[in-house]
Amino acid sequence: MGLMNLSNQHLNIVVMAAGKGTRMKSDLPKVAHLLAGKALVAHVLDAVAALHANEPPIVVVGYRADDVKAALGARLARFALQAEQLGTGHAVQQALPQLNLDAPTLVLNGDVPLIQAATLEALLAAASHGALALLTAIVPDAHGYGRIVRDDRHTIRAIVEHKDATDAQRQIKEYYTGTMVVPPGKLGDWLSALRADNAQREYYLTDLVKLAVAQGVPVVATHPTQIWETEGVNDKQQLAQQERAYQLLTATRLMQAGTTLIDPARFDVRGTLECAADVTIDVGCIFESKVTLGAGVRVGAYCVLKDVSIDAGAQIHPYSHLDGASVGANARIGPYARLRPGTTLAADVHIGNFVEIKNAQIAQGSKANHLAYVGDATVGARVNIGAGTITCNYDGVNKHRTIIEDDVFIGSDTQLVAPVTVKRGATLGAGTTLTREAPAGALTVSRAKQMTIAGWKRPVKKTG
Repeated sequence: MGLMNLSNQHLNIVVMAAGKGTRMKSDLPKVAHLLAGKALVAHVLDAVAALHANEPPIVVVGYRADDVKAALGARLARFALQAEQLGTGHAVQQALPQLNLDAPTLVLNGDVPLIQAATLEALLAAASHGALALLTAIVPDAHGYGRIVRDDRHTIRAIVEHKDATDAQRQIKEYYTGTMVVPPGKLGDWLSALRADNAQREYYLTDLVKLAVAQGVPVVATHPTQIWETEGVNDKQQLAQQERAYQLLTATRLMQAGTTLIDPARFDVRGTLECAADVTIDVGCIFESKVTLGAGVRVGAYCVLKDVSIDAGAQIHPYSHLDGASVGANARIGPYARLRPGTTLAADVHIGNFVEIKNAQIAQGSKANHLAYVGDATVGARVNIGAGTITCNYDGVNKHRTIIEDDVFIGSDTQLVAPVTVKRGATLGAGTTLTREAPAGALTVSRAKQMTIAGWKRPVKKTG
């Protein structure tokens, strides 16, 4: 189901995110724990952003409020402080001064990260005629959740929290997921009528159902498309389960769009991944921040790619790490290569095993196939960089740049002491330490004279 045009919709959104989450066994607030590289509560805000409400959501914070705010990054949000956690009803009471009570109010939990915008849209549609709308789900065992109590006509009469439920009520399989839409003009009065006369001595938001029934306000329910949308995170095991659910959802979407994943169970996206046609990704790869893969790109096993753009036909061989790099068409990277921020590789560049590139631009057809470091450099086309070559770009205080022009051949075990330039077509002999410009088209060699010392004997270990 596609999202309706809800632009500028008059809608309050309240996200409850005040608790510590003691079962997480962590000092970090529960909603600030990461799933797929971003905080649980950030996932919720990203979902509600698709509803295009005319006011930013209100996030109710409490325990380590500054950490929760920081976890949201630049996302638009307002905040309400719940200094003492006295229940879900009390949490929404803290947001009340910022709400437009003439608009419906969507209330969600900040620890339910996989809620989908389409599910929220359906819930809002169910509430559009003045009903109190609940998002409920049916499972074989609803232990721990508030049960949906219905009458003989299947009409919702109440939500009973697990600790307050009778044995018969605990057999009910339909439970309240923690997401509801309160109709306009009701929230303020209903919140003021809440009482903490329950096993927890808390103000339950779920008691709004009884108040609605008493006033003849319809109470309706919708269900999520997938049960994992409504599953909360209360401990590290549930966090891991939700992580795998998210990754499998992401993998499924990519495969449906044509990407080949050798094993979708061993695949992680912690940001966004865009794949053109005929991309193949082997097992154990991690994609962070924003990664774009062009047509026919192949990514080998156990690679880590962060903020990377890779053009069509390139191959990233196993165990390579790319961060903040741009890779040209038909390039070959790795295995065991590292591309650091500021790296730009043109088409047909080869970067081989145990080669590190940092803040360097390498033009078409150049190669560094073995055991090299190229940092703060501009490398021309068709350059060969031999094994063991390094650019000595750092003098202990400042970084300096190395310029290598087109068609240069650099022999193995060469040190380029920046700032230095190697002119077009130059050749540097193996073992050269270059401190001055190498002229075009010439051989430059810098070596100690080879000597053999007659009569020299290798030291032996003293005994006794």
